[in-house]
Amino acid sequence: MKNYSQEDIKYLKLLSEKFPTIQDVCTEIINLQAILNLPKGTEHFLSDLHGEYESFLHILKNASGVIKTKIDETFDTCMTSSEKQKLATLIYYPEEKLSLIKKEVEDLNEYYKITLYRLIEICKVIASKYSRSKVRKAMPKDYEYIIDELLHANDNSYNKEYYYNQIINTIIQLDRADAFIIAISKLIQRLAIDHLHIIGDIYDRGPGPHIIIDELMKYHSIDIQWGNHDIIWMGAASGSKACIFNVLRICARYNNLDILEDGYGINIRPLTEFAVEEYGKQKGDIFKPQNYDKIERREDIDLLTKIQKAVAIIQFKLEAEVIKRNPEFNMEDRLLLDKIDYKTGKIEIGGKKYEMQDTYFPTIDPKDPYKLTEKEQIVVNKMVKAFENSEKLQNHIKFLYAKGNIYKIYNENLLIHGCIPMDENGNFVQGIIKGEKYEGKKYLDYIERIARQGYFADKGSEDKKYGEDYLWYLWCGKNSPIFCKNAMKTFERYFIDDKELGEEIKNAFYNFSQDEQQCVKILEEFGINKDNGHIICGHIPVKFKKGENPIKANGKLLIIDGGLSKSYQKTTGIAGYTLIYSSYGLTLAEHEPFTSTEDAIIKETDLHSSKRIVEKVERKRINDTDIGIELRRQIKDLEQLLDAYKSGILK
Repeated sequence: MKNYSQEDIKYLKLLSEKFPTIQDVCTEIINLQAILNLPKGTEHFLSDLHGEYESFLHILKNASGVIKTKIDETFDTCMTSSEKQKLATLIYYPEEKLSLIKKEVEDLNEYYKITLYRLIEICKVIASKYSRSKVRKAMPKDYEYIIDELLHANDNSYNKEYYYNQIINTIIQLDRADAFIIAISKLIQRLAIDHLHIIGDIYDRGPGPHIIIDELMKYHSIDIQWGNHDIIWMGAASGSKACIFNVLRICARYNNLDILEDGYGINIRPLTEFAVEEYGKQKGDIFKPQNYDKIERREDIDLLTKIQKAVAIIQFKLEAEVIKRNPEFNMEDRLLLDKIDYKTGKIEIGGKKYEMQDTYFPTIDPKDPYKLTEKEQIVVNKMVKAFENSEKLQNHIKFLYAKGNIYKIYNENLLIHGCIPMDENGNFVQGIIKGEKYEGKKYLDYIERIARQGYFADKGSEDKKYGEDYLWYLWCGKNSPIFCKNAMKTFERYFIDDKELGEEIKNAFYNFSQDEQQCVKILEEFGINKDNGHIICGHIPVKFKKGENPIKANGKLLIIDGGLSKSYQKTTGIAGYTLIYSSYGLTLAEHEPFTSTEDAIIKETDLHSSKRIVEKVERKRINDTDIGIELRRQIKDLEQLLDAYKSGILK
């Protein structure tokens, strides 16, 4: 008989409340052992969404092309190509597509009957890799019993076939066919992706990051690795002034102020009025919004130009405050307002003088260039209050903290948005936090702690203030693992016409991206098996059209930023990647541009994806995954409980 400590017995007593009999314990052990032998669930990895909500939501709905592939395989020659596409569109957008189909179909009952049979068949195929219990938990409660019966009916049995047909007929007779089609379509979507990984940068550039997060908050199984464009919004929600004015500038630059006003209920009128009053005479193109030629009204372009310039100057002043109170950030080279000769319109950087493209600075005092004017200070205070009081923004940021990390290890893969900072010799960079040096995994672990502190520490405390400053540093600091460049050259790119001066040099990590031994070194630093592990990141768009390969270092490193953001598609030549990790291995899907949701519904245009195998393996079971490790631990605990029952230690 095994000896149990008092702590063991205390734990087993708690466990016995859930499994009060020997039979209960045995049943659960049998169930868990069976689950271990099921195929591993399919994981999908996406990065750099950048507010492109229509493309992203369609990728979720079509499971990066997986659902269409299942339709093609299931019905092969039994359906025409157009019929298959119509069925696929119905699964992606059941409510919208049904309303159109009902206007076209002559015999609606016959359409319902055929469609319900087809949907059940697809659902059977997609559900086949899961336990019956897991599938039932994913079902909509209103139709749980009926769907379960249809999925597991034996078609070879005459009695069961009659029973099956009667269920379908009754659904139609009771006018519940629409609701049932919608329910089973959403179940298919739900089962097609077992777990979703977002490798950073939900925010900025595109028009709907808030829409994306609304959807992610409802998602059944997800983790997020923070990108630098997420961190800046996290810092803004925490109350960091420097972060807030970076967010405001980017929204103005990409004509996305609607995200603030309509998406988050943030009133920017004080800022608008200030910009018009102080920068009313602003001229030139350098502060015009991106793609301003697509903005219909000239007055809108002018207003966005004034706002962007006004915000940029405030941003540079606020960033100077952060840099000066944190000398360990080593970012004094970003203090440039005091390097301007306001009489000649020239600036000296690195011992060389440059002509300024814009010399209109109505809110800068040349004698004290970093001092906020009285009116600027009022605007800053109002914007801080507006960000802190936006309930929806705060809920979204709490979600990012709850589901997010700087990095994550999942099924022997290291997920990080940017990089593990390295020097030119391939050594891990030593980051300094409050005078202490950290590198590799310890550096990233401490960074995450400080990032959480910046949001959750007591308001007004030193921890809170330092955490807010560090969130800004993660956005643009030299050794930030999610910025990964030597400097953010916002000032130079606005004011100086010199491409070399405005170049942002990538961290040495990217120089070693093809070096398998360096990637193995990183995997070992994080305790990951070098034979099975991979590093998966985004952040740097892959120039696919120039022949750049996202698969590097003999498959050890995968960079999956393929340009889902429209602003990057000219660079990449495609419209995003999805990395798919099924029980058979890793596959990379390369997406073509998505037109619109309206086209997808009406014209049945799909987001076409070409797939290539990254790594093929002998079929993995749940036993081979992180979930398998947890299930084996649970089995071990249950076996101890069983022994405690049998040995009389517990009733």
